[in-house]
Amino acid sequence: MRPMLQLLFLSALALLLCAASPAQMNSSPSAAEQASLPHDQHSGITVSAEPITDASRAKHIFGKANPIPSGVLPVEVWLRNDTSEPVQIGLDTIQLEIHYQSGRMDGVDSLTPKQAASAIAHPNGPAAPRERRFPIGVGYVGDKKTDRFLDILRPLALSSDIVPPMGSIHGYLFFDLQHDMSLVSQSSLYIPDAVVIPSKKALIFFEVSFATP
Repeated sequence: MRPMLQLLFLSALALLLCAASPAQMNSSPSAAEQASLPHDQHSGITVSAEPITDASRAKHIFGKANPIPSGVLPVEVWLRNDTSEPVQIGLDTIQLEIHYQSGRMDGVDSLTPKQAASAIAHPNGPAAPRERRFPIGVGYVGDKKTDRFLDILRPLALSSDIVPPMGSIHGYLFFDLQHDMSLVSQSSLYIPDAVVIPSKKALIFFEVSFATP
């Protein structure tokens, strides 16, 4: 490659890397990290997830949009596809399942980036019933403060629903735990909908347990 063409190529590559979001830059953990993270694996798909419960760590990741003080749990998720076909994940149906010692189980829906930004910007509103049980509805307050936090969360959120063949996707999901982070140790990330494209073959659900011994 001629020196001038090589310089142009490297410059273009640098611009692409700078433009990539943080979620895209760290798309997959190493093999050693994969083995140490909570994960579920079958049909050539590996789902790894890690709940972020430490406020200082969350602040390092999200800055002013730190969800922990607002009672919102961020979960870092990696999906790796080791097959030759793309797989579509149903992002709208992903839940955090909470397994109580009494045998009762609740499913907490994941928040959209807009809902998470609103909850962080307005942790005391909108008004809600005094007693709430999961699953719960999350209100949305749209204003400049919410928009600022949304600008931080949106590039970090798990937004792509297609896991490419021999590739991976990565990002954060958000769950409103109403400040009770102790629930994390008795919960699991539940992904019920995964379909192989273009055959539309449904895969068995994925469940990543965060339970502690």
